[in-house]
Amino acid sequence: MAISDVPETAGTTVTATVFGSESDLDLSSLRRRHSATSGFDSLNGKSNEEHDKDRSKQQHAIADNATIHNDTADKDNQERVADVKFTYRPHVPVHRRIKESPLSSDNIFRQSHAGLFNLCIVVLVAVNSRLIIENLMKYGWLIKYGFWFSSKSFRDWPLFMCCLSLAIFPFAAFLVEKFAYQKCISEPVVVLLHIIITTTAFFYPVLVILRCDSAFVSGAILMLLTCIVWLKLVSYAHTNSDIRALIVSNEKGETFPNNFNMEYPYNVSFKSLAYFMAAPTLCYQPSYPRTPSVRKGWVFRQLIKLIIFTGVMGFIIEQYMNPIVQNSQHPLKGNILYASERVLKLSVPNVYVWLCMFYCFFHLWLNILAELLRFGDREFYKDWWNAKTVEEYWRMWNMPVHKWMVRHIYFPCIRNGLPKPAATLIAFLVSAVFHELCIAIPCHMFKLWAFIGIMFQVPLVVITNYLQNKYRNSMVGNMIFWFIFCIFGQPMCVLLYYHDLMNRKGELD
Repeated sequence: MAISDVPETAGTTVTATVFGSESDLDLSSLRRRHSATSGFDSLNGKSNEEHDKDRSKQQHAIADNATIHNDTADKDNQERVADVKFTYRPHVPVHRRIKESPLSSDNIFRQSHAGLFNLCIVVLVAVNSRLIIENLMKYGWLIKYGFWFSSKSFRDWPLFMCCLSLAIFPFAAFLVEKFAYQKCISEPVVVLLHIIITTTAFFYPVLVILRCDSAFVSGAILMLLTCIVWLKLVSYAHTNSDIRALIVSNEKGETFPNNFNMEYPYNVSFKSLAYFMAAPTLCYQPSYPRTPSVRKGWVFRQLIKLIIFTGVMGFIIEQYMNPIVQNSQHPLKGNILYASERVLKLSVPNVYVWLCMFYCFFHLWLNILAELLRFGDREFYKDWWNAKTVEEYWRMWNMPVHKWMVRHIYFPCIRNGLPKPAATLIAFLVSAVFHELCIAIPCHMFKLWAFIGIMFQVPLVVITNYLQNKYRNSMVGNMIFWFIFCIFGQPMCVLLYYHDLMNRKGELD
């Protein structure tokens, strides 16, 4: 703080040096220009005496400029000596205005925390290096090739065939919309056919997974893909139905708000549907913002990152999480202190795995897919790590699902007269059902732990919103969010599902 009050005096010396260098350059350049043009002037009839007079005038002018510059430099040096002589004398006030500490609550977010971030990186590297060495000394190398590929994977071929057959349902939805566009079928029939298509598209893979003794990873991937297809089909049907309703309203002469634009003409195109099914979005529209070209080098670099972080995620799961989970007890049936120790020990590698998963899927994979398809809107997530409340986290961490929920669940409920809390509750209920199905069906058991975990977010939303409105402190809600996220939520669910799955296998054996 004191240094900032000292006047800068280095500029005088620099200026003098620059002036001196410029004078030298002027002198040399003038000499070169004179010698180069002397022959030309002699051709014009100038004598050598005239050239000597001109040269003497130029040299006198340069000497005068040098004298002026030297006088300026001497004056600046005298001023600098005076500044040093009178700066920070005992009578000069040191404390001149009100200032906050850099880490105070009013000033902390106005500072750069790059140094603290680097410190955290160094601490994480040091701590995790020690944990890696300790784990290797205790358990040895636990990574087996079976984690990436196993002969038992051939048993999952029905799931692979089911995955390929999912393309039938978008084609069926396209045929329904084509008939509706040509007015071959009525609107109630269109709605009924879409309900049949979407229901079949969801329950057909569920039956295949339940009837096959498949691995959890294979079943989870198929369920994730099934949910994506179902959400896309619902958006496709809902959007086209809304466009038809607006066209009918327009034909009846109904007025629309001034800020309302009928952005897309009603045109059923298989090309637009095929692009939508492949695009990294869940909300259908006939056209999307597109980028001009594909950056092939950028795509290659992202693929390398995707491979690296996928390997890191597998290493953490096999080397750290599996031993911790296998050496644990059921958290609801054993010693509370022992269960708490297991949950805390599992929380750190679980957070690493979740962050790697988020980075691989939402940043790397979705951006790679968007780049290959030249998809323009790449806001797949926001800064959810700065979420002040649990509600903000759910609005920012998964933007494709959030936009789908707002467009096809939340605002339709509001337009049908439901209050906002009821619409929010319905959105959380739909999310909880899908979370439970994506975990329970690959595990071949229904314990409702994921459903309860998602619905538990509703009171947390109320609590964190209350704290945020009362204290106006962004750190309170954010700390509660991170505590639930890192310690209480996901590690507890991992232990619950693991032990229930092991108990089920034991009963079957």
